[in-house]
Amino acid sequence: MVDDLFSSFELRETEFRNRLMVSPMCQYSVEAMDGVATPWHQVHLGSRASGGAGIVMAEKTAVEPRGRITPQDLGIWSEEHAEALRETTAFIKSQGASPGIQLGHAGRKASTSRPWEGHEPLQPDEDGWEVVAPSEDAWPYEEQDAPPMTVPSTDEVEDIVEQWREGAEHALDAGFEVAEIHGAHGYLLHQFLSPVTNHRDDKYGGSFENRARLILEVTEAVREVWPDDKPVFVRLSATDWLDDRESWDVEQTARLSDLLADAGADLVDVSSGGISPRSAPEWTGPNYQLALAEHVRENTETDIAVGTVGGITSPEQADAIIRNDRADLAIVGREFLRDPYFGLTAAAELGEDVQELAPVQYHRAFR
Repeated sequence: MVDDLFSSFELRETEFRNRLMVSPMCQYSVEAMDGVATPWHQVHLGSRASGGAGIVMAEKTAVEPRGRITPQDLGIWSEEHAEALRETTAFIKSQGASPGIQLGHAGRKASTSRPWEGHEPLQPDEDGWEVVAPSEDAWPYEEQDAPPMTVPSTDEVEDIVEQWREGAEHALDAGFEVAEIHGAHGYLLHQFLSPVTNHRDDKYGGSFENRARLILEVTEAVREVWPDDKPVFVRLSATDWLDDRESWDVEQTARLSDLLADAGADLVDVSSGGISPRSAPEWTGPNYQLALAEHVRENTETDIAVGTVGGITSPEQADAIIRNDRADLAIVGREFLRDPYFGLTAAAELGEDVQELAPVQYHRAFR
């Protein structure tokens, strides 16, 4: 049988009801600037579970305070953060979906105001903080000064690995079933991967093997605390979109994906860009990143699964990705913002039994 968008999907011993995942999307909605989830997060994530998604992935959640993009970012560095998310994960599960969380660290892209407030750098006396980066290159803001920055020593990089381990422990305690490691979009792990931003001369810089060391150590650390029956995902930027200099590219991404599989990852979530202001494709139409995911899928030697994200806006489009065996998961972002019930919409348009997927309270809409 040919798999389709509403075929179940199993990784390790965790079964997802379909192959539609809500992409992690920052909400910048923590009210007390302490990283603790609010009712907004519960309603936002819970509605997508009621809306038919198979996996509902929470936004990039910082493993330490310096890892937030903005002061209003979600965090997962304490028991208090886990407690605030337990009702959310329980509700997602009650709707038949699987709750996931993206564990991240913004690195040099941290300490900014929210996008709708200008996304400008914040200094320590403006509710900002000192940021962390692999090398001394700050994010190139056009007019404002970047926040103060520290380059961690080798030992301090090893401490960062432990922050991911502890974050994963708190995420598990909160009830999440999938842990996704954020290694994309110009954030800290991507900064270590890309020669554009990594100029270190210790064991975390220079060669491909050294630049990949941190993300592999983080994956191993998360895998050590994540249950054997539950999967670990890794989001990667498959390319820096910078052809005019040495940078990260899709060939390195495929090579890294096999190493991530050996380190305990079960799926790579293939995105792109973000390492610099110029790090973006010229065109961002339908399926604009799908070819990158296909390249990774076709050029890996392990059986690591692959998800694709970017420009997926219609049920037929998402279904075709799965039916044509181009990826294992269709990961949808903005369309789930426009329509929280995109999963139910897709099921109806594709001729599925929507009542099998929809909450019983909504059945009258699909008779």
